[in-house]
Amino acid sequence: MKKLKNEIRYTANPTDFKNYATKRLRDDFLIEDLFEDNQSKAVYSLYDRFVVIGIKPTQQPIKLDTYNEWTKSDYFLERRELGIINVGSSGIVMVDEIDYQLEKKECLYIGSGKRDIVFKSNSPQDPAEFYVNSAPAHKEYPTVKASLADANKVELGDQETSNQRTIYQYIHESGIQSCQLVMGFTELKTGNVWNTFPPHTHKRRMEVYFYFDLDPDQITMHFMGAPEETRHLVVKNKQAAISPEWSIHAGAGTKSYAFIWGMAGENQSFSDMDAIDLKTIK
Repeated sequence: MKKLKNEIRYTANPTDFKNYATKRLRDDFLIEDLFEDNQSKAVYSLYDRFVVIGIKPTQQPIKLDTYNEWTKSDYFLERRELGIINVGSSGIVMVDEIDYQLEKKECLYIGSGKRDIVFKSNSPQDPAEFYVNSAPAHKEYPTVKASLADANKVELGDQETSNQRTIYQYIHESGIQSCQLVMGFTELKTGNVWNTFPPHTHKRRMEVYFYFDLDPDQITMHFMGAPEETRHLVVKNKQAAISPEWSIHAGAGTKSYAFIWGMAGENQSFSDMDAIDLKTIK
């Protein structure tokens, strides 16, 4: 099976970041082309050693790689944990010979110590697309599957400010237990375009935003950078933006959409945010 080139992304000094042109911003912080038929792609970020993987099995199952060049381990989850949200059609994740059926927007958490992880689609013509986030782990937590009904739902925003949205929390301090990984997704209501606004930072955690359910001819403007020195990325469907601890992370789309947020760092408190006064944004 031909595999897409895996990438490593280095951290950036916020002072140097101010001088980045469009290509440098996209090369360092935007993850494109995560999903191709019967292939996998992984991006290893040195922000909290976070790994993003896209897996799309079509003609045959795909086994999770060890990525030994990064982990120096016998198997990927020897010292790691991961979360999966399916953004395609139905599929199966086999964890040490146990099958877990995942429908679209359902989540599976796999703790450290699990050796063999295999991804399959129920239909090669209508494949699953498994979006994976992984972080280092210091102990093993149980494998847990969660449906939409199991998620902690939080309603935020309003129509007047175009940011009415529903947050589905899966892996978090009061939900699926993990060492440090926090993961879920946010779905904007029809007619709303702003996410995570007003913006914030959280110096204790990095974050990755993965945008999906965005029409192919639409875009999202993802805003990042220090509050007084912001930049933007033009993001399309099924692309992800890496957000450093010191950076805001907010977006506005040309149409409503959804996005998966994955975090790792010093704590798992979803509400641990440093709010930004809009008067200071530049």
